[in-house]
Amino acid sequence: MQALQNIYKTRENFIRLLNSLDEEAINRIPYGFNNNIIWNFGHIIVTQQLICYKLSSLPMYVDAQMVDSYRKGTKPQGIVSVEEIETFKQMALNTMDQMEEDLKQRRFQQFQPYTAETFGIRLNNFEEAVGFNAVHEAMHLGYALALNKAVLRELQPSS
Repeated sequence: MQALQNIYKTRENFIRLLNSLDEEAINRIPYGFNNNIIWNFGHIIVTQQLICYKLSSLPMYVDAQMVDSYRKGTKPQGIVSVEEIETFKQMALNTMDQMEEDLKQRRFQQFQPYTAETFGIRLNNFEEAVGFNAVHEAMHLGYALALNKAVLRELQPSS
């Protein structure tokens, strides 16, 4: 499934961005924005679990606290530590590896249709959910890159 490869690549690019920044930059909410880079990263992990696993009536591989902190409609609630950031990086790749394994095991047999209201897209089956997820994650990577530019401007010393 090509969409899976697109998601892997987007997550690798997101991790590359995180690796290029320090904890302050990753957690900073620049002027004019309502979230930060790490919130966007946590959000893509949670959203993938919700639309691919929960809507397929399968247990998710993230805990309820993470879902409550990063689901749609939430905002950053404090500083995410370097240790947590590292955990998120591992989780981003591990959850994709797990989804690939679950696909091979044919675990995705049912799906509760869902409308992604922000996009106006109806997801009728698992394949559509994965395709949507790839687009959703790419959008959040783009948003994180815009956040990065704003953060770097704010953190640069004035000349």
